[in-house]
Amino acid sequence: MVRLPLTPADVERGQRLGALLRRARGERSMLEVALDAGVSPETLRKIETGRVATPAFPTIAAIADVLGLSLDEVWTEISAASRPVLAS
Repeated sequence: MVRLPLTPADVERGQRLGALLRRARGERSMLEVALDAGVSPETLRKIETGRVATPAFPTIAAIADVLGLSLDEVWTEISAASRPVLAS
């Protein structure tokens, strides 16, 4: 399967996702959160640093659950900057 190149918007959304997860993780260790979510610490590190801009939905759902984030909160946060601003 050939993956299409990421757009600048994809990269920016991945960076916002990583920042959200780092903030939500707070003082908890990356290892603890990753193991609780059933993902590798390396996967969580790559997502938090934006190196994986489009992680799989089940991965994000598991991490969000461990961090006490709803998927609505995650989507609102990562898509906020990509919405067009309506002129008044």
